Formats: sequence, structure tokens, C-alpha cells
Amino acid sequence: MHVVPLPALADNYIWLLHDDSGHALVVDPGEAVPVEAALHARKLKLCAILLTHHHNDHIDGAGTLRNVHDVPVYAPDDERITIATHRVRDGDAIALAQPSARFQVMAVPGHTLSHIVYAGEGVLLCGDTLFSLGCGRLFEGTPAQMLASLQRLASLPGNLLVCCGHEYTAANGRFAQTVEPDNAALRQRLEEVAQLRAKHQPSVPATLSSELACNPFLRVNSEGVIDWCRRHGAANDPVARFAALRSAKDVFTA
Repeated sequence: MHVVPLPALADNYIWLLHDDSGHALVVDPGEAVPVEAALHARKLKLCAILLTHHHNDHIDGAGTLRNVHDVPVYAPDDERITIATHRVRDGDAIALAQPSARFQVMAVPGHTLSHIVYAGEGVLLCGDTLFSLGCGRLFEGTPAQMLASLQRLASLPGNLLVCCGHEYTAANGRFAQTVEPDNAALRQRLEEVAQLRAKHQPSVPATLSSELACNPFLRVNSEGVIDWCRRHGAANDPVARFAALRSAKDVFTA
């Protein structure tokens, strides 16, 4: 399976997955034009649309694409997503004939209460729950919910490619460095990101194992993050540490 991030809107990524036979699916099409352009350029046939959550920058192109290509739209069980043809929930499996692919559905409340991710075919299609070197803001869920969701993702195989919804890696990394300035893996990742972005290339996907080594929101039990939290008065338990990290990131501007 080929995995292609399509830049969209200000800083979104629509994920295009396709096989060697020309069959494709897209994830979180916030607009239709980049998808149509990629399908045309690669001579691909769109066969399915997968949605992770209801925010407009992830679903606004789905209706146009469904109408043009007459394809199923898989989405969480959320009435705010009216374009869905197939509602999926935690524990469901999606088996597509074309492209031949199978994904496990996982509920990951936090960014929104109905957010889901799709794991399979070597990728983790995680929307706005997990970002490279960061995580999504808590618009609907609680710190405890979001931390539990991230810990579920952290338990998946480390070779999965993290395919997230935005190009936030450099900004996330600047915050991560304030938390773990001595993290050598983080330093190396940021050098890689700087080189990619200097060439106007995406910083994602990254492997889940890389995120486990670098992303402070997946490292609330690591010594470096605990030390940072202790200095910020929140070292008692993992949820408190996560909440302190998220609150600090919400107002971080460097």
C-alpha cells in the first residue's frame, strides 16, 4: 500500500492510500480539489472515504467526493457527520475489497468525544488525536480520556506509520524541547524535521516508535517529563502530568 499525504487548507493533510492496481481510499478530506488532482495525476480510482471526526477541516470535501465517485463513507457514530454511509465504532473492523485493506477501528475520545482512529496496513490514521511530537487540543473530552486514548495508541506496534491530520511537528517540537531538553532522540527528530520542511516536504508520517521516544504526551511516565511536571507542581499522577503538559502547550508561543 502506498501512503501519500496531500496538503490541504492551511496546514491539513488528507491521507491517500492506494495499491499498485490503481485503487485508492482517502482519509479526512477537508476539501475535494487536492484529492481529485492526486487521483487524476496518479490515474487512481477512488473506492472509499474514511473519516476520523466531525470537524469541518476533516470532512468538508467528503460530500463532493462521494457524489462524484459514488463511494462509501466510513465515519464515527456522530450525528454531526451527515455524509456517512457506514457508521463504525470501537472494535469494528473495516475490510475493503478495493484497495484490498483491513483496518481496526478504535475509539479515542479527547479531541472530540466521538473521535476514532483506523489502524492497519502498516499505518495509524489518527486524525487530530495524536500528532507528531504532540496531541490534539481537548475540545470535548477530559485529560483522563485523552491520556487513556493516547495510551491505547502507544500500545500498538511501533512500526506503524503515524498519519496525523496537520503539519504541526516543528511547533510541537519546540514545546517538547522545553520539556525534555536532554532528549537525544527528540533532538535528532527535530533536525530531520527541519531538513524536510526546508525542502517543503511533509514531516509525517513518522513511526510510532519514534513518537514513543520523542513525544512528551506519550511519555508522561518518563523521568524527563516527570521532572518537568514536578517543577510545574503536577508530578503526582499521570493524568495530572498530562493535564499540565496540555495546558502549557495551549499557551505556548515560542
